[in-house]
Formats: sequence, C-alpha cells, structure tokens
Amino acid sequence: MPTPSGQRAEMVRRLHAEGITDRRVLDAMGEVPRERFVPEAVAADAYLDVPLSIGAGQTISTPWIVAFSTGSLGVGPEDTALEVGTGSGYGAAVLSRCCRAVVTIERHPELAEGARTRLAELGYDNVEVRTGDGSLGAPDRALFPAILVTAMAAEELPSALAEQLTPSGTLVCPVGTGSAGTLLRYHGGRTEELADVAFVPLTTD
Repeated sequence: MPTPSGQRAEMVRRLHAEGITDRRVLDAMGEVPRERFVPEAVAADAYLDVPLSIGAGQTISTPWIVAFSTGSLGVGPEDTALEVGTGSGYGAAVLSRCCRAVVTIERHPELAEGARTRLAELGYDNVEVRTGDGSLGAPDRALFPAILVTAMAAEELPSALAEQLTPSGTLVCPVGTGSAGTLLRYHGGRTEELADVAFVPLTTD
C-alpha cells in the first residue's frame, strides 16, 4: 500500500490533471497530511476524491473541492483570509500555506476544539480557530481580502461576509437549497458561477 506521502503525490498529480494549476495550491495540497484530519477509521480513504464524515453531521470536502475553492480565492502571500466552516481544520491548513494568516470559524465546539488542537500539533501556527456563527464573520479582524465559505448558504451570499471584504477582495461561497447548489465567486461587485457543488448546509444562529 502506498505511503501517505506517496498518496499525496498521486493526489497532486490527479488534481493537476483535473485542471488545478495554481502552483501554491498544489504545493499546499502536497504538504498537508490529509490523513491527520480525518477519523482514524477512515484514514485509509483520506486521499480518495470523496467527502468523508468527521462527526457532528459534518464532512471533510473532497480534495478537488478544497483545491478548487482555495485557488478560486486568488489569495496572496501577505493576505489574511477568513474561512467559515473549519470542520476538521484541513481546509484552513491548506489555505494557511497560501497566505500570511487564516481566521477560521466553526459553530460545533467539539469540531473547533479538535481542529485547534490538531493544527497546533502539526505546527500551523498562523491559523486562529474560533467557535461561533461563521455567517457573522470576524468583524474585529475585518476587512479581509479573501473569504471562503465551506457550507451551503441558502439563496444568497451572506451579507455580513460581503461587508467584511476589502474593496478588491474575493468571497467564494456555495449557494443553494439543502446540500446542492452552485459555488459562487463575488469580486468587484460581480458574482460569477464557478461549479455545481454539494456541501452541508450553512447553519446560522
């Protein structure tokens, strides 16, 4: 059976073949140990392009979705990014390799604490994990040049998040009904449809 590092290398080759071309994103995907961000019972499936359950009714997105969403942000190396929906912390870890710092928010306390511990153990010290309603953003750290939402917003982009963007910032967020919808990118006053996607619903207080 291939080693985790071999599985990561194969995943990166697959992602590149599937149209992921941002070198920083590919390097991040090749660096972050995805198997450490899923339950031990499914660690052998960590590098398959399928979502995996991480508890609390939540999932870790497929590698392609993580890479595609991160690349769609166009985040710069000196930027601070906001992520809504920490989950296991994997997406934040990948994003943290592409920018200066990440603020990530998770509404489920047990997932937030698990992600906080895991990220600290693995040395991702430029990630701040918060517990709370991510749809409200992090106004104390705004404005953000990049905001990534990893749960399905109902009907429209969350207004509080759009208000926390810099004038030239980018918000990437799935919008739809239930768990099915479209990944949207909001930038410069314009909204662009990127891909059909499936995510767990974004829950707000």
